Amino acid sequence: MLTHEVTTISTTDFAEDVRVGLERDGQKELLPKYFYDDVGFALFEVISQLPEYGLTRADERLLCRYAAEMIDGFPSPVVVAELGSGSGKKTRWILEALCRRQPTSYFPIEISASALARCQQELADLESVRIEGLPREYLDGLLEVAARRRPDQRLLVLFLGSTIGNFDRSAGERFLKEIRDILEPGDGLLLGTDLEKPVDRLLLAYDDPLGVTAAFNLNLLARINRELNANFDLTQFEHFVRYNYPERRVEMHLRSTTDQRVRIPGADLTVRLRKDETIWTESSHKFTTREVAEIARRTGFHCTAQWVDKEWPFAESLLLAG
Repeated sequence: MLTHEVTTISTTDFAEDVRVGLERDGQKELLPKYFYDDVGFALFEVISQLPEYGLTRADERLLCRYAAEMIDGFPSPVVVAELGSGSGKKTRWILEALCRRQPTSYFPIEISASALARCQQELADLESVRIEGLPREYLDGLLEVAARRRPDQRLLVLFLGSTIGNFDRSAGERFLKEIRDILEPGDGLLLGTDLEKPVDRLLLAYDDPLGVTAAFNLNLLARINRELNANFDLTQFEHFVRYNYPERRVEMHLRSTTDQRVRIPGADLTVRLRKDETIWTESSHKFTTREVAEIARRTGFHCTAQWVDKEWPFAESLLLAG
C-alpha cells in the first residue's frame, strides 16, 4: 500500500535560513539540507556512483550482506522509520529481511518531495510493506511515527549514509539524544558513519575530476536564484574542499573569485563578498568505531553490534535505547 504526499520546503523558512547564514559575522554559511531540490537530488545520485566516492557503495554492501543479521535481535512486530531515505534503494535489504517474518510499516522521512517519490517507486514491489512518506523535518516525522505505533510495536530508526557526519560533533550528539528521547527502551537506531581514512582519498571523494560534486555544490546558489530571485553569478564562484585536521572533517565551500555584491530579494538581503571569501556549505565528520560506541553511551543508547566495510572504511552500528 502506497501513500504519497508531495510538499516543498517553506519558502519563508528557506529565505530565513539563507538570510541568517549569509549575514553571519566572519564565516558565511548555507545549510546542507537545501542541497536537495530536484536538481541537487539528481546530482547526488550521480555522485553516489562515482568511483572516487565509495561511501554509498560501502553502505550498500553492508546492508546487502548483513541485513538479516542486523534485524535478527528485534522482536516482532517492528515499525521502521528512516531519517533521510533518499531513493530508498539501500533500504530494500532491511525491509526484505523484515518481510520474511512480518508485514512491515515503513515511514521514510524526507524534506525532498522528489526523494520521497523516488523512494516509493523504488520499493513499490514489496507487497508486504506499507509505505507512507512523511515530508517532514527528521524529528517532527519521527515524533509522528512514534505517536502512531501500537504499544506492542518496536520502532527501528534508520539513519544510514553518513548524515550524522554533517552535524558538528556536539550538535550530532544532541540530535542523537533527541532521537533517544522519542524512543522507548528496546527501540533501535541503525546508524551509518563514515570512518577515518587517508586524507587524499577523502578530498578526491568530495572534489571529483568530473566536477559533479562542484556542480552539486554550485546548484545551491542556483536554487537560491530560482526560488528567492537572487542574482548569484555562478561563474564567479568555485567549488573548494579542505580537510580540517583538528575537527577530523571534510569541509565544502563556495569561494568567491572576485569582490561582488549579490541581491536576494526573496530574503530581503544584499550580500557583499570579498575575493577569496567562502560560503561554507557542508561538513562531513569522520569517526572511529570506538568513538561511535562512546557517543551511543553518552546519548542513552547501547551499541550492541557493528559491521564495518573494509574496502571503503564505513560502519553500520546497531544502537538500542536503554
